[in-house]
Amino acid sequence: MYPNWIIFFSLMLSGTVFAPFFRSSGMGRRQARLVLVLWLFLMLCPEAMISGTHSVNNSVLGGMFWTSTKEETSTKKSDLEESVVGNDNNNNGEIEFNGGFSSLDGMLQWAIGYSDPAKLKEAAQEVQRLSPDELKERQLEIKELMEKMKMPSDAELMQIAVADLNNSLLSLEDRQHALQELFILVETIDNANDLNKVGGLPVVIRELDNSNAEIRSTSAWIIGKASQNNPVVQKQIIELGALKKLMVMVKSRSAEEAAKALYALSALIRGNLDGQELFYAEGGELMLQDIMRNSSIDIRLCRKSVSLLADLVEFQLANANKEELPLFSNPFFLKTVVNLMGSTDLDLQEKALMAIKSLLQLRTTEALVLKDFCGLDGVLERMREHFQQLTSEEYQKDFMRDLESLRGEVKAIFHSKLEKGKTCAKGHED
Repeated sequence: MYPNWIIFFSLMLSGTVFAPFFRSSGMGRRQARLVLVLWLFLMLCPEAMISGTHSVNNSVLGGMFWTSTKEETSTKKSDLEESVVGNDNNNNGEIEFNGGFSSLDGMLQWAIGYSDPAKLKEAAQEVQRLSPDELKERQLEIKELMEKMKMPSDAELMQIAVADLNNSLLSLEDRQHALQELFILVETIDNANDLNKVGGLPVVIRELDNSNAEIRSTSAWIIGKASQNNPVVQKQIIELGALKKLMVMVKSRSAEEAAKALYALSALIRGNLDGQELFYAEGGELMLQDIMRNSSIDIRLCRKSVSLLADLVEFQLANANKEELPLFSNPFFLKTVVNLMGSTDLDLQEKALMAIKSLLQLRTTEALVLKDFCGLDGVLERMREHFQQLTSEEYQKDFMRDLESLRGEVKAIFHSKLEKGKTCAKGHED
């Protein structure tokens, strides 16, 4: 029979005592249980209880409980702030879920902060009074308990979340919580590959039809994260029919839902020929054009659409034997992209420059159209003047230099193509 204090901690670790609190805080099962393990660690380590400042590393935890690289990966804060800065499809300006910790030390500090200092000190003194044999016995009891209460594997955690989502009686709050668990788990490629094996992909895709916009948004977010740079999962999701659903969601009145859906769509078709062909067959190029032409649309959507365009053109350049889309050389479409270069949003300007740089390298893109119809020369000059003004501001000096360098590259490619066009025209005349 275990002592009462061990039974109490077992209840803590199973979530029986504090489940309502952790649920309200937005913490996942793995995060909550690891926090409680760290709290229990405090009760067994006098030095940590007294100082409250010692870091807990994997070697310490590994000696008594367990250690896992995946634990650190899954508990760190998500990088899904999808601001479309730098690599638009890796970071998308979205709000992080609550309950995230940047490190095990952060968890430890949280555990300390939610403990009564007086009781911690009293417990520390009690532990210090134990003889070496008594302390060893207590540690063995804890080790035995922890072996019986091993942290579920990532696959088991995904199965639990999927089972929750398959429960028709589950509340919207709990449904969202289960989706958040899956989002954290699929950040690693191994877990993303296992998601379909545990029946998770069909369930998440089904939630794209949920009547609640938040549920739909989080489901799209999971799809985007799981399929990012992952051909195996991309193929699975496309075969399950998610692409069409995501394209419908991009037109949502909810800016959050539309942004998450476009993020997922971008991740799903990046570098994937089958996905791109289906995207074009469903009118994807018209969707991008509509977004970029709409001056009142959410800026995140505009950034993502231009970033996706650049990806599609880069894929075209990497597959030179593939016929180029007429859209890429359409004068009105090119003018739309050039106009975005005059935006006041620097991130959007950068992405538009990247798109134009790629478009200029296509065989079918005519430099004269960009010059005479789109006014690219004038836009590039205005950008130069604007960047020069902003370079004087110290906090963004480096960024502005990078932008000016990119602008210079675009100008050089543009004028080189103009000269080649003149040479070819002269040759035909001769």
